[in-house]
Amino acid sequence: MSIFAKTVELLEEACTLCTDLWGEIEQASSVLPFNQTDYYRPEFGTDLVRRFYSFKKLVPQNYLKNVKLGVHKLEYQNSVDGRRKFNIDPGILTLERLILATGKNYTHRIYLGEGVFADLTLIFKQGSFRALQWTYPDYASPESIEFWNGVRQSYLNELKERGYL
Repeated sequence: MSIFAKTVELLEEACTLCTDLWGEIEQASSVLPFNQTDYYRPEFGTDLVRRFYSFKKLVPQNYLKNVKLGVHKLEYQNSVDGRRKFNIDPGILTLERLILATGKNYTHRIYLGEGVFADLTLIFKQGSFRALQWTYPDYASPESIEFWNGVRQSYLNELKERGYL
C-alpha cells in the first residue's frame, strides 16, 4: 500500500485507519518525497510525502478490488471541505508481480468492476522487481524497488515456513 499526504502526521493518521481495517503493518518504507508528478497539486498542494507499507495478513489476489473500494471510502470519510487529507493506493504483491488498484483506466489496465482497474506495475525478473514502460516513476525508483524486493523476500520466507513452497 502507498499513502501520500502533506505531512508525516497525516501519513500516520491514514496508516492507523488502514491497520484498524486490515491489521498489523509488517514493513514500512522510510518517508519519501512525493514529487514526481503535478497531477495531485490542485487537491493536495506541493511538498508531499509518501510511505509504502506491507501488511502481515495475507489476502487473496481477488480481494484487491474490495480493498480499493474500502480505502476510497476512508479517503472521503476523512476529507475536509471536500478535499482528501491523504491518498491511499492499495496493491497486491505476489512472487511474480506488484499490481496496484486504480480508478483510472488506461490501455494496459484490466477492469475489475465497480470502477476499479488492476495496474501491472512491477514484475519480478532476474532477482529483482523491474519497472515496465508504463510504471509510475516513483514506483520505478531505486527506493521503491528496494522496498518491494524486501517485502517479496518476507513473503517468500512466509510461504516456505507455511510449507507452500
